[in-house]
Amino acid sequence: MTLKYKGPSISPPAMEAAITVKELVDKHFTSYNAARLREGARLWAEKMARPEVTVGLTLTGALTPAGLGASCLVPLVRRGFVDFIISTGANLYHDAHFALGLSLHQSSPHLDDTMLHREGMVRIYDIVMDFSVLLETDAFFSKVLTAPEFGRPLGSAEFHYLIGRYLGERQRILGLGDISLLAACTEMEVPVYTSSPGDSSIGMNAALLALKGQKIAWDVYLDVNETAALILWSNRRGGKTGVVILGGGSPKNFFLQTEPYLQEIVGLKQDGHQYFLQVTDARPDTGGLSGATPSEAVSWGKVNPANLPDAVVCYTDSTIALPIITAYLTETCGQRQPKRLYSKRKEAMSLLRAEAKEAKRPPAKREV
Repeated sequence: MTLKYKGPSISPPAMEAAITVKELVDKHFTSYNAARLREGARLWAEKMARPEVTVGLTLTGALTPAGLGASCLVPLVRRGFVDFIISTGANLYHDAHFALGLSLHQSSPHLDDTMLHREGMVRIYDIVMDFSVLLETDAFFSKVLTAPEFGRPLGSAEFHYLIGRYLGERQRILGLGDISLLAACTEMEVPVYTSSPGDSSIGMNAALLALKGQKIAWDVYLDVNETAALILWSNRRGGKTGVVILGGGSPKNFFLQTEPYLQEIVGLKQDGHQYFLQVTDARPDTGGLSGATPSEAVSWGKVNPANLPDAVVCYTDSTIALPIITAYLTETCGQRQPKRLYSKRKEAMSLLRAEAKEAKRPPAKREV
């Protein structure tokens, strides 16, 4: 066999009682998706955790209801491993339950949903909660969104920054500890975007207020420009960008489209994102975006082709991978200097405007 195809021999030691997460991953995750998870954890720890890399994280799937906000996402934000987030609105809505002191419970996926409906309960696979949890969270948003600061068009980063203040104060008053993702992101100045602001209970509560005549709106074009501007700002300062995708869906595309926007639409010279890590259960052969591979993304200019060796796709459940990766980063890196990109948004937007003014749209035929 040609030597270049050989990695370390597969000879893991016997499992020990006091094994660390690093030892588990490095020594025992030898093959298949365990090996991809090992590669992904190492990619983040050894390359994406470097100070010159701007790391964006996308969230899909019901991660916060499962408690992964408090257990994993808040620590990743607090320790500086995440610089900005693009999430479904649902994850941010369910994050609020915890800061408001509302309970979600472990249960079974085999319940009678007709019975649950009759008894005033709702189910997310094997998680159940009283319907009152939704009503009380809706009451919180419907009240907060009447505050004057929400009575104007806002980008979703500013919207979530303001919501994080309220949630942070509520969890402080209730003595709940550091459990809200949005509260942590506000304090750490990690911008949080949502690619589909109307597609969640937060959006539905805002829609009712708009129906009643309140001036409330999201500036979705600002979100497109801000996320692209943060990538451009990082690159022009000699930095690289890292993509971490939990699941897929709209947040995945919203992050990856930053490069085609800068290259194809604005007309700037860009090479694509340098690092790519995705945890997904979606297959590539169905043609859906969630399962699209990083090599396919190269054809769109989303991922730098020179960095495909630094692209990892692990086919497993995010609720399995995220705790392992979080523990691995904590054990190997400890923490990272936070970038506090929320306060850098205006500077990044000024850079984008200046370069867009001088840019020329690319020719019809791509130059190689």
